[in-house]
Amino acid sequence: MGVANALAVRQATMKDVDAMLEIVNEYAQQGLMLPRTKLSFLENLQSFIVAHDGDSVVGVAGLHILWEDLAEIRSLAISEKAKGLGVGKHLVLHLVEQCRLLGIKRVLALTYQQVFFEKCGFWVVAKETLPQKAWKDCINCSKLPMCDEIAMIFETA
Repeated sequence: MGVANALAVRQATMKDVDAMLEIVNEYAQQGLMLPRTKLSFLENLQSFIVAHDGDSVVGVAGLHILWEDLAEIRSLAISEKAKGLGVGKHLVLHLVEQCRLLGIKRVLALTYQQVFFEKCGFWVVAKETLPQKAWKDCINCSKLPMCDEIAMIFETA
């Protein structure tokens, strides 16, 4: 397939939403991330990027600014056909660079994929050190009282 060679990252558009939904909600069905609705993608489309192989969307990731010095990578998901080809790292590094350009000093990931994010330059932090704004979407999560995600941070400066 050659995804790594032909991979391009760009701003998500309306034509990408159905593929984004499919990729993200496949992981949500496995309990690995929160599900998203079509409306949530549409309302936040400007916050998402996609990776494509020329023919189809093979990855998605969002950037949500939490405060002047903190943004969160959200809904990072890779299609089954593109797993293991570096698509996830490419998306993460693209969002980290966006944070640098915006002057945001820290990038947060709440994840089950500690090793992957460590390979991208993130490190584990205590959840208690994060501002409450980081938890506002957790109200919709069934794991709220006993969150088992790992908080990880990347420093851009």
